[in-house]
Formats: sequence, C-alpha cells, structure tokens
Amino acid sequence: MGRQVKPTAGVIGLGIIGSRVVSALRKNGYQVWLYNRSPRPEPNFLSCPAEVAESAKHIQIFVSDGPALISVVKNLAPALTPDHVVMNHATISPHETREAAEIVASRHAKFLDAPFTGSRDAAERGELVYYIGGDSAVLSSVRPLLQASSKQILEIGDIGQASVVKIATNLIAATAVEALAEAHALLDKNGIDLRKLSLALQSHAVRSPLADMKIPGMISGDFEPRFSLKHMFKDIQLALGLAAEKEIDLPAASAFAGAAMAGIQQGWGDSDFSVISRFYGFPGQGHALPEVSPEAAKPEPAAAETKAARGWSLFRGGK
Repeated sequence: MGRQVKPTAGVIGLGIIGSRVVSALRKNGYQVWLYNRSPRPEPNFLSCPAEVAESAKHIQIFVSDGPALISVVKNLAPALTPDHVVMNHATISPHETREAAEIVASRHAKFLDAPFTGSRDAAERGELVYYIGGDSAVLSSVRPLLQASSKQILEIGDIGQASVVKIATNLIAATAVEALAEAHALLDKNGIDLRKLSLALQSHAVRSPLADMKIPGMISGDFEPRFSLKHMFKDIQLALGLAAEKEIDLPAASAFAGAAMAGIQQGWGDSDFSVISRFYGFPGQGHALPEVSPEAAKPEPAAAETKAARGWSLFRGGK
C-alpha cells in the first residue's frame, strides 16, 4: 500500500492565535504551509502569501486588522484558483470583509467570513468557536480543517454578518471587564478584600467564564496578554463606527474606548485588555498612576474617534 498523503493547509499570521492553530492542525495530521510578516523559524515557512496559495488550497488568515487583510488577499490573488477557499479570522469591519471577499471572488475562488471567539488558552486547547458568514457548501468543504482548532462552528449568515456578531460580542467583553474593574474599585476604597467579589459572584447571575478568567490577574497585576488592549480598542472602534452608521449611541462602548485610549497612552497596548484596572491602583498592582493626556492616535473611522474621545472624558470624570 502507498503512503497516506497528509491533508494540507495554509496559515497566514502567526501571532498568539495563529501560531496555536498551526499546532492544532499539525496534531490533527495536517501538513501546514506558513507565512508571517516577520519571519519565523518554522517548518514550511514561505516567503509570501502567494506561495502559501501555491502550496495549499485551504488558507486561514489571522492578521491584526482590515488593511492587513486586504494587503494579504491582494498578494494571494494571482495564485488563487476556483479550488481555493480563503478564510478570514481577523476581527474587521463588514465593509472590509466584503472587499476582501470580492477580491477572492474575482479569481473565482471562495471566501468565508470566519471570525472566532476564544483566547490564547482556548486556542492552545483547540477550543475556539468560529462564527461563519458565507455559503454553507463552502463551509462543508473546510469543516474538518476548522474542527481541528475549534469546539464549535456557528453559521451566522451572509459574508459580513459574522463580522458584526464578533464585534458585538467583543463589545460585551470589553464593557464587562470595565465593569469588573469599577466594582473592584468600590470594594478597594471601602476597605474590602478584593477576593470577596469572586466569592460573591459564585452565586450571582452575572458570574461568567470571562469574570473567572480576568479577576485573578486584575487583583494580582498579571496582565500577560490573552487578548491585548490595543486589539480590543481596535474592535471597539469598529463597534462605534458601525453604530455611527446606523445612528445608534453606545455609551458603555464609548466609556471603554476612553479607558483603553488612556491605557495605550501609558504604554499598556500589548498587555491584556484587563490592564485598564491599573487606573484604580489595586494593592497587588502597586500605586495608582497619574493623570494622562486625552490626546491619542486618531482612530478610524472619524465617528469612532469622537466616541472614544467622549468616552475618555467620561472615564476621567468629565461631562
């Protein structure tokens, strides 16, 4: 009998999540071809995205934002064929998602809008959850590939709609962590052991896996990134931009954006997004930090900048 040929896959973007997806694919018998903007000492590392498309028909993309995705897809395009399926896992706007899909479709290849939920640890265990926008038949063709790094695959709707769901869930996560930081501040200023909040939440309806995950680090000052502040800030900007388009006000998201902007000014952008609790200076974190300037890098779109600036004012006690 001949030697069994391993299935192939391409992965572009080897950050916190992408690198762990590669490990999951290899554990499941895939031969994986890789590209990352910064070279890595990895087997099958190639020189450009087009070479990934020449080596694998199913390509997963884990880049940081919309412009990075569009750049990668344009580089892929000359090597794409009708047999290719390109999956975008970055959290980006639905407009950018559809733009990328159109580039892929122009080469008669297929595209899935496939953002995910799950942090570094979930990716390590192969327990991501993918939200899928796109054709069900296309999803069926790559389902075994996605199952290698996930515990669930949810079909959402059309291309672009999965991106909106992902942005909405991140809005909930961001504002929940801000609420946890504020709740801890109330305990701290009233002389209550911060660990008592976790005890109280054990029998409270608002307890969540997110709270269980973030509270210990917020108390101890451990902000090793599972999802960075700069990336959460980017995602909340996307939410504010979408809200502005539909004339919806998102005051909680605006407040988080203000806190995140101030935290990035302090140099915390690469820390876990729960690092915003440092503004309250809990005992395990050291002393409270000084006031910060409200000026920051301009977010996109412009509507999101206005919301973030207003949120910063709310966070620092403005009107």
